[in-house]
Amino acid sequence: MKVGLVGFPRAGKTTLYNALTGLSAAVGGFDGKREAAMAVVKVPDPRVDALSEIVHPKEKKYAEITFLDFPPSQERKAALEAQSLAQMREVDALAQVVMAFPDPLANEPPAPLRDLDGFQAELILADLAVIEKRMERIRKETGKDHKRESDLLARCQQTLEDERPLRGLGFPPEEENLLSGFAFLSRKPLLVVYNTDETALPEPLPSEVADYARAESLTVVPVCGKLEMEIAQLEDGERAEFLSDLGLSETARDRFIRHAYGHLRLISFFTAGPTEVRAWTIARDTAAVHAAGKIHSDIERGFIRAEVISYDDYVEHRGEAGCRSAGKLRLEGKDYVVRDGDVMHIRFNV
Repeated sequence: MKVGLVGFPRAGKTTLYNALTGLSAAVGGFDGKREAAMAVVKVPDPRVDALSEIVHPKEKKYAEITFLDFPPSQERKAALEAQSLAQMREVDALAQVVMAFPDPLANEPPAPLRDLDGFQAELILADLAVIEKRMERIRKETGKDHKRESDLLARCQQTLEDERPLRGLGFPPEEENLLSGFAFLSRKPLLVVYNTDETALPEPLPSEVADYARAESLTVVPVCGKLEMEIAQLEDGERAEFLSDLGLSETARDRFIRHAYGHLRLISFFTAGPTEVRAWTIARDTAAVHAAGKIHSDIERGFIRAEVISYDDYVEHRGEAGCRSAGKLRLEGKDYVVRDGDVMHIRFNV
């Protein structure tokens, strides 16, 4: 999964990037570079460790998230950098970092609601530009039937002109296929990272921000980016002690990942054997045959059945053999809806 960190200049994107990745990228600007910084982070999951203690694999592999820190716009009051739009359309979700702390270099107090509104407006304008360009091309093409596509784009265009993002619309599968190539930014899942100072962290969100998030179905993750960046640089033992002193049970990385999985409706299933124990990330309500495709397209194509054990049963009975003896191993077909924590072995033939 790829998550793009975006926001207005000086909102603290790179500070958050360092907090999430444990890196030490220079904050305060991109030194003229217009490419996103990128880092891969393993998703902490104690279930991978517990399964590994049972099967003793050669390797254990956690799910991964790629974070991209997009450069700020060269315009002080804009969030999207035109040169980054193509790369931005490739991410699975956007995380807007919103400034909610006083900036000593600014002549005005932070305005989170203004920034939320402004960022959404930029997403809408970027998508409108894509639609207008495509509609112009359709009008110039002759001999091709683009009615279904043009009708769909006209509906999207009307929604955007009404100042509403496309993520609020539902589309049947055939329309989803038509839209997928456009990678509209306002369709992408959006999380809000509310970057505040340490003293305000325990306080509830301002009512106008909470109301906005509720109306737009957004998940808000409050953090103190500067503090979390310092925590991320500590050794494990020091980090746990520091978090405890602050009354926190999780780092910003762990909180962000937990909220992201919930907002994006993601779950993990596992494969476990002598070669490796591995976590696989899929969308909730994914059928077994499509979950198999996450492992390899050949496995999806030649899917026969899935041997499924719940995580709790696998741990309780100490592995596959114990679960077979206890009658806890189930045979499921391609339409079985995979549950969070399922340990699966896929039978296939190609």
